[in-house]
Amino acid sequence: MSEPMKLLRIYTDEAAYFGDRKVFEVIANRAREAKLAGATVLMALLGFGRTAHVRTRHILNDDQSVVIEIVDEDAALRTFVASLSDLPEVGLITLEAVEVLAPQPLARPPA
Repeated sequence: MSEPMKLLRIYTDEAAYFGDRKVFEVIANRAREAKLAGATVLMALLGFGRTAHVRTRHILNDDQSVVIEIVDEDAALRTFVASLSDLPEVGLITLEAVEVLAPQPLARPPA
């Protein structure tokens, strides 16, 4: 029986940068380097947060909301979130239980 899996969601926006790289790219690359099971970056059609500023795709403005989803074990995801503390443009981060139906989780490669 494998450890229960969790879904980590990280909310940011397309206009958020860390140095010269977009925050969502930095997070996805760090997830790969941390050997997490995988990451998916989703662009939202429309979104708003605490400020009620509506973020949307426009020809002259890249201000689209972005969600990064990662499914892995709880401990690995919590360690990963702690490693993101240097990224100032990360918004809401959520963690919830999920049931992985297929494929079966792969064993982690030896460290």
